[in-house]
Amino acid sequence: MTLAPYACDPARTRGRRHAELAPPTRTDFQRDRDRIVHSTAFRRLVYKTQVFLNHEGDLFRTRLTHSLEVAQLARSIARPLGLNEDLVEAIALAHDLGHTPFGHAGQDALNECMAAHGGFEHNLQSLRVVDALEERYPDFDGLNLCFETREGILKHCSRANAEKLEAAEPGGVGRRFLDRAQPSLEAQLCNLADEIAYNAHDIDDGVRSGLITLEQVAEVALFGRHCTDAQRDHPRLHGRRLLYEGIRRMLSAQVFDAIDATRALLAMHGPDSVDAARQMPPLVAFSAASRAESTELKGFLFHNLYRHPRVGETTEQAQEVVRDLFGRYLAQPQEMQAGFAARGDTARAVADYIAGMTDRYALREHKRLTGRRLLAAAAP
Repeated sequence: MTLAPYACDPARTRGRRHAELAPPTRTDFQRDRDRIVHSTAFRRLVYKTQVFLNHEGDLFRTRLTHSLEVAQLARSIARPLGLNEDLVEAIALAHDLGHTPFGHAGQDALNECMAAHGGFEHNLQSLRVVDALEERYPDFDGLNLCFETREGILKHCSRANAEKLEAAEPGGVGRRFLDRAQPSLEAQLCNLADEIAYNAHDIDDGVRSGLITLEQVAEVALFGRHCTDAQRDHPRLHGRRLLYEGIRRMLSAQVFDAIDATRALLAMHGPDSVDAARQMPPLVAFSAASRAESTELKGFLFHNLYRHPRVGETTEQAQEVVRDLFGRYLAQPQEMQAGFAARGDTARAVADYIAGMTDRYALREHKRLTGRRLLAAAAP
């Protein structure tokens, strides 16, 4: 495939932090993708919560299935835009590696626990996983990924943490947050594909769970329009098939809208290189109408699904697990695995240890250390 001039070319990568010979049969971005897929952190995603805890149903999304869906959507958009599909896939597969157990509930609890120790940012933790925490190679910690992949993984970063990154790696992945520059177009695309994916699969999982109904979500313009069109074309369609067809059409419409809107922005701004695109406003985007509809859908899901009393009940217990684990490990580091217990920065070591846990391992550890069994249906 011929890359556009504004696409990241692996032949011109800004390289790895530790020099390595070029792979003989793959590009550097393909090597990054493969290293991510074979990492321990990637395998753990299968038992990490997206919205519903892992024990609540075998067919609900996990961090792993979400990452795969993001990668598929991102590649579908990347190809017609002439962007680098391999880089897009690598970023998409790695973007959630730093997420805690129990989804955003666990992340919020761990951030509170770390308030006096620099806080916890899951995007920064994803970078930390690939830069330092994976232990697979004899000559370096982490996966030693290319700059472009690491840049895409670090979707958000506070200024304080960006300054720390810049001090440790001048001109590295933290620099753009200080300069207020954009990441590569491939990274921008993964951010948009992430939004497309979770809006769609949270509709599916929400209806499957019974917490929201097909009739409720059909009142939201973005989904409702496609649901109506599906019923017009298939008058006898109902139930789960109607749900799936509405979601399928919604996904396709958002993908095509993103392609068209991005093409228009590229034509307007005319970037002729990767670096030129970094200095421009965000160029991978929805149209204004599609952005408004996506925002409305996110608002609906926030109020009707994420804030549902049943989700809130499990959220409170999940956060209690994280807080209890943090307090116990901080007071007794020897209760962690030896490699974590021996680190100098105990609080950060505890955060690394907890963030790397799956839902079920966190529950097992909580029961072992406290004798209490929270989220009983999930505990072994």
